Amino acid sequence: MKKLNILAVAFTFFTAIASAADPAPYTQATFDKLAKEGKPVVVDVSATWCPTCKAQKPIVEDLSKQAPYKDVSILMVDFDADKAVLKQFKVTSQSTLIAFQGGKETGRSVGDTSPAGIETIFKKAAN
Repeated sequence: MKKLNILAVAFTFFTAIASAADPAPYTQATFDKLAKEGKPVVVDVSATWCPTCKAQKPIVEDLSKQAPYKDVSILMVDFDADKAVLKQFKVTSQSTLIAFQGGKETGRSVGDTSPAGIETIFKKAAN
C-alpha cells in the first residue's frame, strides 16, 4: 500500500512538472482554468504544412525548458481545424504566437522565427 501511495505521489508530481512545459492542445476549459489561476500562457497557432511554424517549433520547445519560462503553459491551436478559436483570438495567419497572463493578452507575434523575437513573447507571458 505504501508503494502505491508513493507511486501515486510521484506520478502526480512529474505530471504537474511536465504540464507547464509540454505543449497541449488548446481547449477553452484549459485556457479558462489557467486564466483563473493567473498562469502565463502562450497560445501557438500553427499548421502542419507551414514552414514558418516548423521553424518556430524547436525555439518554442527550447524556451519552454528554460528556467524563466518553466511555468509558461503552451496551448496549441490547429490553424486548419480550430476556426472558432481563430475567430475568438482574431487570428488571421498561422505561425501566430499570443502571450497571456491571467487570461489577458500581453503580446502577439506573427511569422517571427528569431529566437529573440519568440523569447519576447515568452517574457510577455511570464511577467
